[in-house]
Amino acid sequence: MIDMARGASPGDGASPASPEELAGAPHREGEVDAALALGGTSASLLVVQDLAKHFPIRRGFFSRTVGHVRAVDGISFDIREGETLGLVGESGCGKTTTGRLILRLLPATRGTVLFRDEDVLCMEAGRLRELRREMQIVFQDPYGSLNPRITVGGMLTEALRVHRIAEGAEAQAQARRLLEIVGLSARHVTRYPHEFSGGQRQRIGIARALSVNPRFIVCDEAVSALDVSVQAQVINLLQDLQEEFGLTYLFIAHDLSVVEHISDRVAVMYLGRIVELAQADALYARPLHPYTRALLSAVPIPDPKVRKERIVLRGDVPSPADPPSGCPFHPRCPMAVSECAQVVPELRDVGAGHWVACIRV
Repeated sequence: MIDMARGASPGDGASPASPEELAGAPHREGEVDAALALGGTSASLLVVQDLAKHFPIRRGFFSRTVGHVRAVDGISFDIREGETLGLVGESGCGKTTTGRLILRLLPATRGTVLFRDEDVLCMEAGRLRELRREMQIVFQDPYGSLNPRITVGGMLTEALRVHRIAEGAEAQAQARRLLEIVGLSARHVTRYPHEFSGGQRQRIGIARALSVNPRFIVCDEAVSALDVSVQAQVINLLQDLQEEFGLTYLFIAHDLSVVEHISDRVAVMYLGRIVELAQADALYARPLHPYTRALLSAVPIPDPKVRKERIVLRGDVPSPADPPSGCPFHPRCPMAVSECAQVVPELRDVGAGHWVACIRV
C-alpha cells in the first residue's frame, strides 16, 4: 500500500532519484522539447519529456546487474488543464509505471516531469511533500489500497492532519462531507474497509484523493476491478467531480470502451513506448498505428448482427528485458517491412494533432 499523504512507497525498496542523479542521466538526442511539440503549452498542467524507467536485473551471489527491464523507454506527452488523457495498452506495457514515475513514487532513470513548469523529479523532499496536495492517485485495487486497521474517518482525517489542512472536529466534519461528495453516507466514518463492497471502497479511495484538494489525479485502472454496472457509476462520479472541482486526470486503463467514454485524448503504449496519440474521437474513428487497429478490433460490439474484422496479431509480446531492434512492434506487425527492424520510428504529427510512430503511415 502506498500512502500518498506521507509520500512513501514501501515495498519497492527504492528511493526517489536525487537531483544530482537526474542531472547526470543521459537524454535521447532530438527529444529535448518533444513533449512541447506534442501540444505542450503554457496551458499544459503537466509536461513529460523523454521519461524512462529501466529496472536492473541482478543475478549471482553478488547480485551483479546483468541487464535491464525497459518498463518505460523514453516517452513524451502533455496533459492540459482540465482534460482527461487516457493511457491504454496491454498488460505490462508500462502504463502503471508511467503513472508512478509522474508522481515520483518510483525513481526515474531519466527524463523530465514538469508540473506547472516545475520539475517534479528534481524537487527536494520538503517541496515534494507540498506537491502531494496537488497530485494524487486512485489505485486499481480497492481492497489492498485501504488500511484494514483504520476507520474510513481515520484515513481521511490523517491526510488532512498531515498536510495541516484541518484537525479535530473540523477534520471530522470535512471527512463526513467528503463521503457525501462521493455518494456515501456521513455515518460511514466509523466503519472499517471490510464493511464495504468493492465499489464503495473505490469511492473511499476517491474521497481520500480529494481530501487534500488536488489539481491532478492519476486514476490507475480505477474501475478495472469492479463490476460493469459499478464501473459506470464510478466513471460518472469521476466526470462529475472533474466538472465540479476542475480536476485533471491521467486515466490508465486497458478497457478501450471505458477510455473512449471518459477521455478527451488517448495515448496508446506498447512495450514502454507511446505509439499513437490523438483526440479520442479521431483515434477511435481512424486509428493509424497497426497496434491500435488490432486493439480496437478486439473491442466487442453489443450487436450480434454486426460483424467486425478481427485483427489477430502473431506471436507474443516481446520481453522488455530484451526488446527487438528497430520498431518494437515489428515482430508482430502485419504491415512490417525489412526497414522496420532497423529504424526506430519517431512519434510524429500526421495532421490535426494526430501523432503516430510508424514508418508505414
